[in-house]
Amino acid sequence: MLADIRTGYDTIWPADSVEFCPAEDARSTFVCGTYNLEKQTEEQSAAKQPQVRRGKCLLFHLDSLSTDIRCNTTPSSLLAIANSEGHVTLHRYDATDRNLHQQQSISCASEDTLCLSLDWSNRRSPGSLGSLAVSLSNGSIVLLHPKTSGLVMSDTWHAHDYEPWIVAWDYWNTNTIFSGGDDLMLKVWDCRQGFEQPSLVNRRFDSGITTIQANPHVENVVAVGSYDNSVRIFDTRNMRGAISQSDVGGGAWRVKWHPSTARAEDLAVACMHDGFKVLRYANGFLKAHKSLAYGVDWCYASGIEETVLASCSFYDHELHLWRA
Repeated sequence: MLADIRTGYDTIWPADSVEFCPAEDARSTFVCGTYNLEKQTEEQSAAKQPQVRRGKCLLFHLDSLSTDIRCNTTPSSLLAIANSEGHVTLHRYDATDRNLHQQQSISCASEDTLCLSLDWSNRRSPGSLGSLAVSLSNGSIVLLHPKTSGLVMSDTWHAHDYEPWIVAWDYWNTNTIFSGGDDLMLKVWDCRQGFEQPSLVNRRFDSGITTIQANPHVENVVAVGSYDNSVRIFDTRNMRGAISQSDVGGGAWRVKWHPSTARAEDLAVACMHDGFKVLRYANGFLKAHKSLAYGVDWCYASGIEETVLASCSFYDHELHLWRA
């Protein structure tokens, strides 16, 4: 059964992402990212000045749903934020003042280039230092690897001719990276072979690829969403054809596998113009937002039978909590 347990929290600015903390003593904590493109005056528009892009990271705890955190967290809890000015920033949470503190800012591209997505490599080994893969609006992908001084850029390459909306690691084999974009191509990259060309290209999409996530519980299973209202399941041993495909009623902007192994087949989907759904390869739905549905994630602290989800939408700048 799916139920809305907190409706319509106004994030003020359009909301485009939501993420729960996987750290054991901070699993009821989550963040919501917002984005605002400031309106120009007639003079600024006539002078063709670039529009100013601003964003905020809102922090929440399930007990209070306030823009604050009221729990302790481990020193290893690290938040990466990809912004609209070509930077990735790393933040740690300080339990004493209940706030995020920036640890590092990494320039991945010029300020007129947007960071579109990012993914940590250490989903299956959270105790280890993870690497970051970042996709950029200029078609490039950047890899950031951990060093004693922090994350450093190790590789960058032109991956797509149009916006690569998503880049994601194979959590079971972190030598493998998936990417997809508006060029209608799903690409697989092998870090051991270099990045002059992908190890595989799937051209069987009729619209842009928007989201990819490997199942952290089941090896060789990857979910891929696209603008054509579809979520496809692939076997990584043969990425040329999907083993399953579901129509979710709207462009699938984000997919998130359930964090519990007991619900390893459950997938949350942000379906843009058709709200939010939970799929078990076909079952269940979750729908409330009338605006563009952009962000969704599972709470790591919830029980097996019912789990709390957070979702956010863009133009109506709303945050919702659910049980599913």
